[in-house]
Amino acid sequence: MMWMNQLIIAPILLPLLTAALMLMLGEKRRPLKARINLVSSMVGLGIAILLLYWTQKGGPGSIGVYLPGNWQVPFGIVLVVDQLSALMLVLTGIIGVSALLFAMARWDRAGTSFHALFQIQMMGLYGAFLTADLFNLFVFFEVLLAASYGLMLHGSGRARVSAGLHYISINLLASSLFLIGAAMIYGVTGTLNFADLALKIPLVPEADRGLLHAGAAILATAFLAKAGMWPLNFWLAPAYSSASAPVAAMFAIMTKVGVYTVLRLWTLLFSGQAGASALFGGDWLVYGGMATILCAALAMLAAQRLERMASLSILVSAGILLSAVGFAQPSLTAGALFYLISSTLALSALFLLAELIERSRSANDLPLDEEIDALPKPMESLHPRPGVNLDDEQQAVVGQVIPWTMAFLGLSFIACALLIIGMPPLSGFIGKLSLLSALVNPLGLGVSVDEPIRPAAWGLVALLILSGLASLIAFARLGIQRFWTPEERPSPLLRRYECIPIFLLLGLSILLTFKAEPLMRYTQDTAVSLNNPEHYVMAVMATRPVPSPEAKAAALEVQP
Repeated sequence: MMWMNQLIIAPILLPLLTAALMLMLGEKRRPLKARINLVSSMVGLGIAILLLYWTQKGGPGSIGVYLPGNWQVPFGIVLVVDQLSALMLVLTGIIGVSALLFAMARWDRAGTSFHALFQIQMMGLYGAFLTADLFNLFVFFEVLLAASYGLMLHGSGRARVSAGLHYISINLLASSLFLIGAAMIYGVTGTLNFADLALKIPLVPEADRGLLHAGAAILATAFLAKAGMWPLNFWLAPAYSSASAPVAAMFAIMTKVGVYTVLRLWTLLFSGQAGASALFGGDWLVYGGMATILCAALAMLAAQRLERMASLSILVSAGILLSAVGFAQPSLTAGALFYLISSTLALSALFLLAELIERSRSANDLPLDEEIDALPKPMESLHPRPGVNLDDEQQAVVGQVIPWTMAFLGLSFIACALLIIGMPPLSGFIGKLSLLSALVNPLGLGVSVDEPIRPAAWGLVALLILSGLASLIAFARLGIQRFWTPEERPSPLLRRYECIPIFLLLGLSILLTFKAEPLMRYTQDTAVSLNNPEHYVMAVMATRPVPSPEAKAAALEVQP
């Protein structure tokens, strides 16, 4: 449908126009800006769901192409939505709405231009998932990074400023590598369009292939630094754990931009049809991802703060995803996509939850104003009933009611931990089980394999199990310290806007447990399409600009 093709650009235009409106409203109308921001984010999520439904309805290989400048491919800007990009759009929309709801409780008032920066970052994320050429990928990367610089420093505190400056420095360096790598690839191939690159890379002369591979390696370094691969990830845990809770929740999807880009470009440019460049760099992805898992899992055992635990869990998930991509195996890619969705939802919820749990351990830097919107205060003390056993301090030993706020936080923490660890029966377990099954049964269950399983596959199996064990130990230790240590401290005061997004994210994660089969079918179709890039290439290269009225009139005059 023509109108669906026009809808492809809407996820980019909507936050752009909303951000412009936010800047015009100024800082004195924050309640109005918050409502407009929320409505815009929810509309953007609705558009993403429509695009997902459109690509799913068309079946495997269903691809929509839009030419914003109406230029002939590959000379103009091209936006493409397929099953992978539509899935990432929906995930971004969900995380964005949840983070914004949480921020509306208090964090949007901690600094200036929060809502405008938030919408600009959403525009950059949506654009990165939709663009189909390297130059505009760089543009959208810079857009989302520029907004993230402001959001990273949003609030106050020396630790946040220090980590934010490191974050800015590393990403500026990665952006420079991005430009260098893209320039080298353009010098060899003469194009930056993804589909056109897929056609020209197999035809690169042998004398220029070393320059092509060097450009691709430099480009991959920039992406892998953003994705969090070891040893390029030393900046990530301090930066993410220092950011405010809603910003850190948004950053959980930003690392997946790097993973998405690696998956997109590697399956397009260095697929099995790339000639002498086929599967270039696959081993680096596999073993680099495994090193990331190992280092992050060991660091988790020493983590003492929930924010740092969540940041290290992001590194573990990034390592798992990058290793799975490097195997170039459709069944493994399908399991990785399912795991990506489950882990991102759980990690975003954990970042939001961490602030609420830590609130009872230290005084808030920012006061909670407008208490009429707050939930009822928790029951901090209870008088013992007659006949209840008392301890030496005349406190009730049994029969005390747990404050509902602590019950909510405790149950939410357990749900997050189970999802991230991969314990049954939740979706985290299903994602890891699908990965393990694909590693030991590359051709599927019940199919005999003549060749032995790769040693790297056994290594990834071991790391999946050991990283889960390390996460179990670390989360159990922190859970005991936060919830079962006998310390006298008040239960935190929560707001509706702080509880709803956590409930939403965890509810969706649990829903994936019951709806795992349709989602797994979708990810399997997506993986098959990625490993057969000719559908993507043909859809993009076959798209033609819409003729102008003058051209249509001239064509009618030529006809007899």
